[in-house]
Amino acid sequence: MLKSSSAVCEIAVTGHGMKESVNVVVGVPIYRAGAYILDKFLANQKEIQRNYLSSELVFATNEPDFAKELEGALSDWELRGRGLRYETVKPSYARSKVWNISCGREKIRQYILSETSAKYLLSLDADMTYDPKIIDIMEREIQGFDVVYSGCLLRDFGVCLAGSGCCMLTKAVVEKVKYRCVEFRNATAISEDTLLELDLLKSGRRIKKGFFLSTSHYQDLEQARTVSPRSIGIYRRITHSAVVRYIIIEASLILRHNIGWKLNVLIHKIFIPLKVMLSSRKTRAKRERD
Repeated sequence: MLKSSSAVCEIAVTGHGMKESVNVVVGVPIYRAGAYILDKFLANQKEIQRNYLSSELVFATNEPDFAKELEGALSDWELRGRGLRYETVKPSYARSKVWNISCGREKIRQYILSETSAKYLLSLDADMTYDPKIIDIMEREIQGFDVVYSGCLLRDFGVCLAGSGCCMLTKAVVEKVKYRCVEFRNATAISEDTLLELDLLKSGRRIKKGFFLSTSHYQDLEQARTVSPRSIGIYRRITHSAVVRYIIIEASLILRHNIGWKLNVLIHKIFIPLKVMLSSRKTRAKRERD
């Protein structure tokens, strides 16, 4: 049985500046357990706002006590921002945390449409930091497109080229799509960013993917996996093409298993040890020659 997520927001909390002058909303769903680099994230957002004055940082959380802390943090850092509280709505059998994130992103989407005149939504994650020029970079890359994804490294392994960790959407797209997720009774969940990509493909939106800026994805307070701007190799050009992604996502929904993630894990288990082995052989060969 498929269920899609929805969210209800109660309040908008703190802010600096007029909503009408906001050009880009930086939307971040957040929860206490996942906010382990909050100070680093806010320091990074301070740099971002200095470089792009007509932006607004919007947090969304379903934890009332944490919402009050976020109010104080936005004020302390003198950030132009809002905090939204929402309720996670999901089926009784649902267990995955993707519902919380999906509802948070959907509430931010609703806020943009009802409370701002922003032209773009920039979706980010609270466990990452970004090039301080991120908005200028993404705004440049989105010209001629509806959606732009800048790839990042996942916390443990692998690469994400179509996630909400660094994604900019035009307002025209924000008006037409809704963030939703699904969870099957076998406990398999398909996240909101995957279903967003499917909806974009179905509606024929112009999508651009690449590694356009530096990002750091934190595993804990200190350790992070960092990627810098670079070109996309042939392998990822194929696996992230519109046709391949459409087939994989549709197959996941039909088979009720996250095919894309399973393939990612399988490839990691096969190719990473192979890469390490080949690197070791090259090192030994070099030492023998020397």
